[in-house]
Amino acid sequence: MFSRKLSKFIAAGAAAVAVAIGGIAIGNSNTGNGGSGSASAATATTGNVIPFARGNPSPSTVVGQVPQGWSAGSGTLVTGTAATKAKAAAVAAYPGGIVNRVVAVSNGDYNVHIIGVNWPHHVFVNQDFKVIGAE
Repeated sequence: MFSRKLSKFIAAGAAAVAVAIGGIAIGNSNTGNGGSGSASAATATTGNVIPFARGNPSPSTVVGQVPQGWSAGSGTLVTGTAATKAKAAAVAAYPGGIVNRVVAVSNGDYNVHIIGVNWPHHVFVNQDFKVIGAE
């Protein structure tokens, strides 16, 4: 009986690891494919990413412009060409993290959510795919 529980536990752990690796792979897909967004991304200013360090939080800093009325968790998920262009601009300006989603905010700008770093978690890209702010 103990060995069946152990086997189930190991199988569940392996499945969790596989899902995590798949999520990272999806998040990293299209990183090099900026398409027509790569020219816009090249005009973005480069920022300093603060690497993730467990148990060592960094202060929250706002740089540039955050869309008025925006709050974390708000917006509509975006995929396709717009997401690819927004992601390319954000990664060009703030390399070093993993993009796990792109969200359209109410004013038409994009919030590119970055994980694997203490800062920035949110990079804001306008409708012309230029980075306008980070938080």
